[in-house]
Amino acid sequence: QVHLVESGGGLVQPGGSLRLSCAVSGTSFSDSVMGWYRQAPGKERELVATITSGRSTNYADSVKGRFTIARDNAKKTVALQMNSLKPEDTAVYYCKYTYYTVNYWGKGTLVTVSS
Repeated sequence: QVHLVESGGGLVQPGGSLRLSCAVSGTSFSDSVMGWYRQAPGKERELVATITSGRSTNYADSVKGRFTIARDNAKKTVALQMNSLKPEDTAVYYCKYTYYTVNYWGKGTLVTVSS
């Protein structure tokens, strides 16, 4: 059974930082593409960042320069460091595992940016 478990969400003031983590179990990890996505209330789920097995990264324009994705293959985790947070970053953040045509999602962690 494959599990993706996100953690690290919470309430933060504008300009603050949070670090999300996603732990993967039940499947191989090092050859996968890992990603973070988010879904704000009333909006569609959108890509935030991805990282390949070779550690190539891709970011949404809205988070470039503020967010950093990283993976630890030994621990089978992927992290998202979020700095300079804005109210518009408020959303449920989801971790996604992709290996060829196989995709798994976590259940999400809520990030709220508000004063």
